[in-house]
Amino acid sequence: MAKPKRNRLREERIHNEVIVDAYGPEEQALGWYYYLENKISFPLSARCIAAKMVSPLRKGETVEVLRLAPEDACAGDMLVLIRWRGRSVAVPLSQLVAIDADESTIEAIGDWHYWLAQGYCF
Repeated sequence: MAKPKRNRLREERIHNEVIVDAYGPEEQALGWYYYLENKISFPLSARCIAAKMVSPLRKGETVEVLRLAPEDACAGDMLVLIRWRGRSVAVPLSQLVAIDADESTIEAIGDWHYWLAQGYCF
């Protein structure tokens, strides 16, 4: 997949609100965790946009997202807990898009997708 064009507004928001004062991968992960926790309105409905080896979801599947996974589980990737087949399962936020969510939720998830698509990592 081609890298999307740089978005100055997203870049500034990410730099000023998410990774500001982050001095390494651990602090960047924490910055993302708390940014997403504060901006996403849980629970929410979401659709899987890409199958991943580490997740049981199939592309097109709709799920209920309960909350972010515990902080220590998000040191390498932002994971969310979903209701799946009667139990809670952690999956990467990168494989989900919100359905009928508020503007803050859509923006925050979009920021995470954008950051990954630009090739940034912790």
